[in-house]
Amino acid sequence: MIEERTFRVRREDLVRYAGASGDFNPIHYSDHVATEMGLPGVIAHGMLTMALAGRAASEWAGGPDRVVELSVRFTAMVPVPDDDDGAAVVVGGTPGETDEDGLVPVALTATCAGEHVLGRAVARVRRDA
Repeated sequence: MIEERTFRVRREDLVRYAGASGDFNPIHYSDHVATEMGLPGVIAHGMLTMALAGRAASEWAGGPDRVVELSVRFTAMVPVPDDDDGAAVVVGGTPGETDEDGLVPVALTATCAGEHVLGRAVARVRRDA
């Protein structure tokens, strides 16, 4: 079992992620633009949310080089308020049985404010050295 872990996502994290990824879509930093687009406000990058799930899997597996595959479906947005707390993304997981390739499938969960933000989230990780 991967114990649930809470990741805080703040507006400054969105700025850093935008710089690293090149995704400067204003829905990730402008409440004005986000609400004009029908969103509740600024939202986290979907790939940032996916990366948090990947981080939980890689820490459980023993390092980022152990994650062989990661796939998710984006099922809900992560609204990021403009305050010191930001949004709380809670990630956990349940490992399965080692497969014929020597990989362990891990069914991941990610929620924000009680809502699942990732669906069909699965990492395949190598646990042996």
